Amino acid sequence: MTTLQQRIAADSRYLLLSFPTVLVTFPLVVAGVSAGLGAAVAFVGLPVLAATAGLARNVADVERASLPGVLGHPVARPRYREAPVWAGWFRRMMNPLASGQAIMDLLHVIIAFPIAVAGFVVAAVWWVGTLAGLTFPLYGWIIAGIPGAVETGLPDLLGFGASPALFVVWNTVIGLLFAITLAPVLRGTALVKASLAELMLTRPALARPAAAPHIVDQRIPA
Repeated sequence: MTTLQQRIAADSRYLLLSFPTVLVTFPLVVAGVSAGLGAAVAFVGLPVLAATAGLARNVADVERASLPGVLGHPVARPRYREAPVWAGWFRRMMNPLASGQAIMDLLHVIIAFPIAVAGFVVAAVWWVGTLAGLTFPLYGWIIAGIPGAVETGLPDLLGFGASPALFVVWNTVIGLLFAITLAPVLRGTALVKASLAELMLTRPALARPAAAPHIVDQRIPA
């Protein structure tokens, strides 16, 4: 049984580590597709498209490897067509474009970019709010001692007064709210991103073949 701490860790890792990945791969894929399609008429862009498809496939493999930890069940990798044994160098170079899944891999990099950025922002905000709020009693009194900090704080703006104690308690309660909602917010955000990846990058797992019936030879021995 997965514990709450393990679930929070898995969802946080999935959301936070996706951001640097898409930050690098998204511009490369967009530039590769644009350059490849623009020069495809002269056949110069075809190797660029093939290389971009190969990059998208590697990104898809990384995404597929992280999905079971988020979704809670294994996922199946689509079948990619391999180059024939007799294929020459050009056929092998263009092989990443031979599979229909290549289009889905490329589209996923593009479509998942804003979702990955939004997921990273949500995870970062909730973690910062949780950690900063729960530890606010340790350093909040120092902030409250800064001239004007309490007077411009949210409690005073809402009409609750400019008490340093209220200032510290208020921010601590906000951090507690972040902590209480941390697990469901991370879970929902991670499932949105993982569900899109499962839809575009995986195939339903093949059902187990039925066991062959046991055939009993009923012939009477001679």
